[in-house]
Amino acid sequence: MKQFAELFTAIDQSNKTTVKVAALADYFSNAAEQDRLWTIALFSGRRPKRAVTTTRLREWASEASGVPLWLFEESYAIVGDLAETIALVLPPNPSDDSRSLADWINALRGLAEVDEPARKAFVLEAWQHLGGSERFLFNKLITGGFRIGISQKLMTRALAQATGKPEPELAHRLMGNWHPDDVTWHSLIEAEDASADASRPYPFYLAYALEAAPEDLGPPADWRAEWKWDGIRGQLILRDGEYFVWSRGEELMTDRFPELARAIDHLPSGTVLDGELLVWPQDAPLPSSFNKLQARIGRKTVPKKLLQEAPVVLHAYDLLEWQGEDIRHRPFAERRALLEAACADLPPEAPVRLSPQHQFTDWSQLGILRENARDANAEGLMLKRGDSPYLAGRKKGDWWKWKLDPLTIDAVMIYAQSGSGRRANLFTDFTFAVWNGNDLVPFTKAYSGLTDAEFRQITAWVRKNTLERFGPVRKVTPHHVFEIAFEGIQPSPRHKSGVALRFPRMLRWRKDKPLQEANTLDDLKDMLALYG
Repeated sequence: MKQFAELFTAIDQSNKTTVKVAALADYFSNAAEQDRLWTIALFSGRRPKRAVTTTRLREWASEASGVPLWLFEESYAIVGDLAETIALVLPPNPSDDSRSLADWINALRGLAEVDEPARKAFVLEAWQHLGGSERFLFNKLITGGFRIGISQKLMTRALAQATGKPEPELAHRLMGNWHPDDVTWHSLIEAEDASADASRPYPFYLAYALEAAPEDLGPPADWRAEWKWDGIRGQLILRDGEYFVWSRGEELMTDRFPELARAIDHLPSGTVLDGELLVWPQDAPLPSSFNKLQARIGRKTVPKKLLQEAPVVLHAYDLLEWQGEDIRHRPFAERRALLEAACADLPPEAPVRLSPQHQFTDWSQLGILRENARDANAEGLMLKRGDSPYLAGRKKGDWWKWKLDPLTIDAVMIYAQSGSGRRANLFTDFTFAVWNGNDLVPFTKAYSGLTDAEFRQITAWVRKNTLERFGPVRKVTPHHVFEIAFEGIQPSPRHKSGVALRFPRMLRWRKDKPLQEANTLDDLKDMLALYG
């Protein structure tokens, strides 16, 4: 654990990429193999499950530190992080423990098999023998909340330095549902045949948002355009007579989309498609496919009724593997031609559609098409350079998402809640309402979009204008109007307003607008009729 704590400290105390990569590369060169595996797993979101409830941890920390529970809770509210609060209130002590990261993780996982007194004894003993960053990291692991500001890109760059292997190859090796229990360092990183697992996806190529004028991209002839769909990005993998479905977040979702199994009957083995999962009952996607797909997320099996009400297809827009060959290095125009040939004879019952491309000769013509994207139930356009390879991660230059301007509505802040982490001392999470006659009806929450200076300003105001407290939530005097931006709207019987927004955020603080000029519930319902 000491070596891992030193790595964490080196990363946490620097904002320089070169320093972080160097620290990681040194660790991957010198740490024990099982510790390296668990470090990669932790840094890529494969955290062990929570072994002890946070309620018990707070009680035990209060007891071990001699700090009354009420004072501990008040401290926790200020610090904003349970693991850090525990590390701060416990008496300081130097670490005299020599167990490795892998040893500690295995011990934590074993807590599920013992009773609560044994769990408590284990945790108290760990706190007595671990100090400094090691104790903090132990707390993070036991709460199941370990996160660190290291991207997959930085990790693969460090692995490349430590092993001498190319970054794209390493990025591919780290994809899939591997676990430190199931692989070795050699099989995951060093073995020649790292693609032996038939289900292994490719790293997704991610686009940047286009903020400048499209004319800055150069001649239109160099580019391809297609709809940016409102669904779930996914890869459909057909290998060894089986099919696998992966989300962009590296989640294996095969069981949630059983209708895609029919792709095996229409496309050859050794095919990997990149596309958008959409609810597509007949000739067009349903509005807000993303929201309707949420009913599938978190399920292990999909009921027959849901399959009938919301049938899913993959709208394919790229071909990554063809006849068992990785073709990501080929130009997009060439991959697209192969994709069109593969989809040319697909029958209507096939669960795959070819995502259409738009013909255009100048950027203004394409701009007019983009303005009508919502009529096609799309969010805007994707622009891809015709000669671009399929890269790993977010790269700037070849792929751009030219989204529609968000929908907006002016709303009144009526509740405020403090944030967490570095914003634990600020009110950053707000509930907003619109007018319904003379009443304010809450309809959404938002917590992003303001600057730190604006958050500090609104925090000072909230403290002076609190009407009631409900635990961490404060009801405030209706006064401030904010412009709320969002990507979509849908009906929701669970909300008092009857609507739910997709990706709401604060676009700006309307200090120029009086309370009475905020929008109404009828305005929201009109938007629902148009875009829901």
